[in-house]
Amino acid sequence: MLKTMHSSAQFPNQSTKWNDLTRAEPAPVQLNNIKAQLDLILLALEALVGIGSEAMLSAAEELNLATKIPDRVALWRLRQSNPLRKGDGGRKKLDIEEARSLVLIICHLAKQYQTQIRRAVMLLEQAIANREVPHKIGVLGDYIDSFSNLYQERMEDAEHLSTNWLSQLGFKLLVDLLFYSGAFGHRHLWLTLLDRSQL
Repeated sequence: MLKTMHSSAQFPNQSTKWNDLTRAEPAPVQLNNIKAQLDLILLALEALVGIGSEAMLSAAEELNLATKIPDRVALWRLRQSNPLRKGDGGRKKLDIEEARSLVLIICHLAKQYQTQIRRAVMLLEQAIANREVPHKIGVLGDYIDSFSNLYQERMEDAEHLSTNWLSQLGFKLLVDLLFYSGAFGHRHLWLTLLDRSQL
């Protein structure tokens, strides 16, 4: 069973979180990979708890990040900068401050929905332990169907990917979300992004 973050952990304040993310700087070439990863994590959150742009913009407001992501158009352009996305619209450049802002928004939302995330991960672990098909469990089946549909609707490479591959990606992102929902999830996510973007 995955060990969740201790509920008694003190959550860092906003300025401390931002400072945590400035200690490690990605190289410019890494940002292309980072923006794809951030968009996929948001996609997993959308699929699991049904949030949309309004919830993301509300999180930006609560975190005092509205100057960096002020409205739906700005958010759409940031997400559309994912090189995996269909279409040529949007902005193709994501700067480091915008990437940090999305990290804080993701972790803020993951914390808000930690109960749902934890429950889904527990069901996934139980299914694996019992050698059951996760898709046949209501919550997990609904999640992976929604994730796969969103991916196929928005991503350029969807037609070349198998259903099994999409399911594995969706469940991996689900487990990752649990870690991002903890007290130091922002730090964990940022370091994970930097590490994976070097691959």
